[in-house]
Amino acid sequence: MRVHSFVKKLSLLFCFLFCTVTAASPQAPPVTARPDIDDIVTKALAASGVPSVSVAIVEGGKLTYVKAYGQARLDPPLPARTDMRYSIGSISKQFTAAAILMLAEEGKLSLDDHVEKFVPGLTRGNEITVRQLLSHTSGYQDYWPQDYVPPFMLATVTPQKIVERWARKPLDFEPGARWQYSNTNFVIAGMIVDKASHMPFLDFLRQRIFKPLHMESVADIDQNTLAATDATGYFRYALGPPRVAPKEGKGWLFAAGELAMTAADLQKWNIALLQKGLLKPSSYKELETETHLKDGSGTNYSLGIRVNHLNGHLILQHTGEVSGFTGASVVLPDDGVAVVVLVNQDAVDAASVIIRAIVAKLVAINPPPEPERDERVKKILEGLAHGQIDRALFSDNGNAYFSDVALKDYAASLSPLGAVENVRQTSTGKRGGMTFWDYTARYSGKAVAISVYALPDGKIEQFLVSPQQ
Repeated sequence: MRVHSFVKKLSLLFCFLFCTVTAASPQAPPVTARPDIDDIVTKALAASGVPSVSVAIVEGGKLTYVKAYGQARLDPPLPARTDMRYSIGSISKQFTAAAILMLAEEGKLSLDDHVEKFVPGLTRGNEITVRQLLSHTSGYQDYWPQDYVPPFMLATVTPQKIVERWARKPLDFEPGARWQYSNTNFVIAGMIVDKASHMPFLDFLRQRIFKPLHMESVADIDQNTLAATDATGYFRYALGPPRVAPKEGKGWLFAAGELAMTAADLQKWNIALLQKGLLKPSSYKELETETHLKDGSGTNYSLGIRVNHLNGHLILQHTGEVSGFTGASVVLPDDGVAVVVLVNQDAVDAASVIIRAIVAKLVAINPPPEPERDERVKKILEGLAHGQIDRALFSDNGNAYFSDVALKDYAASLSPLGAVENVRQTSTGKRGGMTFWDYTARYSGKAVAISVYALPDGKIEQFLVSPQQ
């Protein structure tokens, strides 16, 4: 499971019988036609070969578009519908983080509490904090990094057995020193919710999140399987035909990727993120604030959510993957926009490709033109093609980087490209106390990427040229 999956029994607004989740209630999607979205999705379906895609779009804080494409089941054929549930994988992690934040609001725990207080006996549990679990900075080893289901994961397991096997090992790194995705962190977090709330983890989510937000389709696929009327999960061997994906054994998805729902219901949670009505303002601030390591470097991750700032836009996002399913969810709080894309095939990037294209249609994220800066970048690039730079423009580190060897290599590789036709800024932001800009420079028949970092005094700390991917 790439960065995605896990919990126990979920008794939601409906009863679950015979280890199978009952069918979801039909939902009437918005009827607005969007040929531009249709074009994006149908092209991605054709290029990737995934069986189906379910899309939901929020604009202005309201659900404006819901549509399903392709086949939810291939044999016998069953067209995808918007009322069908898809597993959302590690997108579930933000619900676990929200549960922890709710308990913190009530004074039942603190993000700075040590793990030992709730789950004793783990490696250095008296040093590792709840915050480090939720931000993937604890050092606990991930128990499911694979994009397939290993044989041992077909058997039933308990959260306690998972942590005994993976959270009693030596740490992968010193707590707070690195960021490394680990599903083990969220199994421990789910156990903490159990202990601090005095109720089963998913009962807490049902009462405190799903019921208030009217998320009526939510299902527990850790202890149950999806209904025959929901999407079927698939996988492929290389470029072979889609095959029905194996189901993980019970217990392996606990608190890290156990949820399934419709795309529209996941948007109800995203709308709550936009409106900030379910949690306290301090909790929403935690969800939107990047975690920093001990050395001060950023992680682009808060608590169960990836956090990015691109050209003045705050972006909260997460992908998800469990056996047979992948998905992506993106929220832009300052723009009132959220997009959900769910796919019934694992180990593919179709959801991410689609969501990037849709967001680009909805939000103007491109940076404003800076003709003077663009022209300066072009002149530096042209100088490098002749093995020359104006060292007055560069910091000490930047000048040290451009050694004689570096200048020779730059000249030898850039001069054959000919004249620079144009230079275009693609993004800008802040990192490490500096401002950065990304550019694409085009020559006749070729393009290169340029990464520029500048210090507060304007000196250039970095000017790197690489092949355009």
